[in-house]
Amino acid sequence: MFNSIIEFFKGLDPVVGALIATTFTWVVTALGASVVFFFKTMKRSVLDGMLGFTGGVMVAASFWSLLAPAIEMSEGEGFEKTIPAVVGFGLGALFLFVLDKFLPHLHINFKPSEKEGVETKLHKTTLLVLAITLHNIPEGLAVGVLFGGVAAGIPEASIAGAVILAIGIGIQNFPEGIAVSMPLRRQGVSRKKSFWYGQLSAIVEPVAGVTGALAVSFFTPILPYALAFAAGAMIFVVVEEVIPETQQDKYTDIATLGFMGGFMVMMTLDVALG
Repeated sequence: MFNSIIEFFKGLDPVVGALIATTFTWVVTALGASVVFFFKTMKRSVLDGMLGFTGGVMVAASFWSLLAPAIEMSEGEGFEKTIPAVVGFGLGALFLFVLDKFLPHLHINFKPSEKEGVETKLHKTTLLVLAITLHNIPEGLAVGVLFGGVAAGIPEASIAGAVILAIGIGIQNFPEGIAVSMPLRRQGVSRKKSFWYGQLSAIVEPVAGVTGALAVSFFTPILPYALAFAAGAMIFVVVEEVIPETQQDKYTDIATLGFMGGFMVMMTLDVALG
């Protein structure tokens, strides 16, 4: 089945492939958010475990799918070979740092008084959605730049690698959709609105994916920088957002096990299928 998927994407323009792959990750988020139609509440331990899983997938994807290929395709030897990865990684983290400081948002398990970004009167629900949207930008970008590398004809960038990354991000987007919609439902938001906001948080992924694919296909030399940029942004999100959200209650061990599980799943997908 996986080979059939690869063949399907090989017959597409890579930018179109990026759009389809990131639309898939968005749809999976919507499926996760739809759980709110069947349950009103979910144990905090389950939510923390799922968030930990999300973090594990993101960290594994950052190395196996992004940083390692970025280093491999860079020219030079020794320290010189690491320069694109180091520069791109730092810029990706800086990009998310700036967004985090200016975009008003509120992390899932935090109190309204702990909102971040510029001062605003936006509703708590909107701030929660903005937080997850911030989280999803690097995910869509990561898939897009890999497809862009395929469009540019770079050997180290493969359709298989891009599809594997999209599958991994899709897997972690399912619990992410639940993690957005269920807390909203618990706060009294209607099922329809909770679902709407849950899926809306991932709509940015196709936009970021197509943007990344176009940028790399037109400016081929930036691919290793772009891959590392996406990795830096993802790691920033995990350390600044995902991990702290799982440490707000007494289920830190469950969240840690979830993280380890997510890392193993993504590592297995990338190594076994890639």
